[in-house]
Amino acid sequence: MLELRNSKTLSYLLLSATLFSSVALAKEPVDKTAHQLTAEQVYQGIKANLETQLYSLPPRVQGHYSIRQYRMTGETKYANGSLIDLLTIAERQAYYSCNLDKPGFIKSESQIEVDKLGNGPRGIARKAAVAPYPNFMLYSDVLLRYASRVDEFGFTGPCHDLMIKTLKKVNLAPALTDKKMIEAWAAQLINYVYWAKQIGVGDYYQAYKKAFIETYPNSKDDLLKKSQYKNKIYGMTHFIFSASEYYQHPVEPKEYQWILDYFENNIDRILTDTTEDIITEVGISFLITGNGDNPVVDKVKQHVIAAYDPKIMMIPSPHGKADLSSGEHRNVLAMMLLDWPETLHKGPYLNNIPSTKKNLPKLVKPKASMVNAQ
Repeated sequence: MLELRNSKTLSYLLLSATLFSSVALAKEPVDKTAHQLTAEQVYQGIKANLETQLYSLPPRVQGHYSIRQYRMTGETKYANGSLIDLLTIAERQAYYSCNLDKPGFIKSESQIEVDKLGNGPRGIARKAAVAPYPNFMLYSDVLLRYASRVDEFGFTGPCHDLMIKTLKKVNLAPALTDKKMIEAWAAQLINYVYWAKQIGVGDYYQAYKKAFIETYPNSKDDLLKKSQYKNKIYGMTHFIFSASEYYQHPVEPKEYQWILDYFENNIDRILTDTTEDIITEVGISFLITGNGDNPVVDKVKQHVIAAYDPKIMMIPSPHGKADLSSGEHRNVLAMMLLDWPETLHKGPYLNNIPSTKKNLPKLVKPKASMVNAQ
């Protein structure tokens, strides 16, 4: 049973979630419904919708939601959703990390990852950008991604030493600082930068920051099409989010004041030319740096509240689609923005939570530093 603050709200929202579940899972565009709901009502509507349907969503999406809700609330009921994520990525890391010394494995698996990028405009641009770096996708979007997540839960994964040895031999700087790469996926690259530092295989932060600013100088904003402007703003939010290890702790604003100042000075264009996901991340950037009283936060909240559709109990996609699987990211961000906590919670450290400790995958080992962590 969901722990909602008001029993009447609970009954209404659960009934509505049931009635509209088929709508919220639909992938066709829906007509927007206007409303006068409060931030609390929007928060509770999204939460009820997601949590009544959470186990119908892919493991990756269940994990994404549960990890963020744990870090917002500290409630151990979200630890099991995080365990689903660990079970999935531990198996993946076993496959990739334990085969790194197999001849031809890195090359062949990297090409498989490149092929996954698709043939849409963004996929084509990313394929072209990554072409000079044929093994980059495996190193970054696979090895760094899985290893950093396992680390965040307080573990080391299978074949950890072989993976670390492999990544330390690789210089990711040329790919991370390539202008075409930054133009293709700025946010993902800053994630890789922080993950590499997190697991101790390289410090690329200053090089990436310099390359990012040179790729997107503020003086040339007028030349950016919407797609590139979105990429710029999305990348800027991820500087801050990555520094927080994804909402595990507040971020000292000094290092990122150049980003916060930019957001404040350009909020009107951001609200017009970017998407709800990105707009919400801009608001959270102020919250996580201790600037919750900045006027930008209220502007973003009002925009996000207005974007919510009570008929489908979620914020639809920019194309009006009500698909929870692809829309969970957008909607859990809205929840975080509208109910930001006084305290963020690290982990979850699954070896220290009774409900998850007994079900841990055998493929991972608790880090010595995390044995007594809370």
